[in-house]
Amino acid sequence: MKYLLWLLKAAIFFTLFAFALNNQQDATVHFFFGTAWTAPLVLIVLAAFALGLIVGVLGMVPRWLKHRSAAREVQAGKHAAPAATTPSTVENSTSAAAPQPSSSIISPSDLHGI
Repeated sequence: MKYLLWLLKAAIFFTLFAFALNNQQDATVHFFFGTAWTAPLVLIVLAAFALGLIVGVLGMVPRWLKHRSAAREVQAGKHAAPAATTPSTVENSTSAAAPQPSSSIISPSDLHGI
């Protein structure tokens, strides 16, 4: 399995290397206000990929932070739960009408982004 994975990585590398060698001609990207950038095509494709990667990661940061804080709340609740089960809190919890949902619960519609 280790050799198969190494072979797959080598095949991907050589495919990308061949792509770079076959696309060395210059290409021009025209921006706003008459500005232009002339560079090898493979460099433009790499820059577009990197820009898309950065935009995607920045778009996911708020969601990651939300899930991270929710996980911390759940973890803090697990550590605090054994200490909070004194006889007085058990009596008070049985007299409550209905348990209130926790704010750290993430709804299924919230997991998929948009």
